[in-house]
Amino acid sequence: MGDLPNAVVKRLLAKHGGELRVSGSAIEKAVEAAEGYLSRLAQEAQAVAVADKRKTIMDHDIAKARQKIEAAPY
Repeated sequence: MGDLPNAVVKRLLAKHGGELRVSGSAIEKAVEAAEGYLSRLAQEAQAVAVADKRKTIMDHDIAKARQKIEAAPY
């Protein structure tokens, strides 16, 4: 299993999923998807920070990384 706590992901799925119950396998898939997204987000934000010759990822790096990820075709 990953680094994201299942309970947090379960709570978010239920909250944004109309308060429906969520199966254990659905939680696992959601954790996997969220960790994949966060990994890609971190990599893109890191690339922006390095290009700007910084060692710290800033909020605007995250914003740029999100734009790039969301614009990319699947």
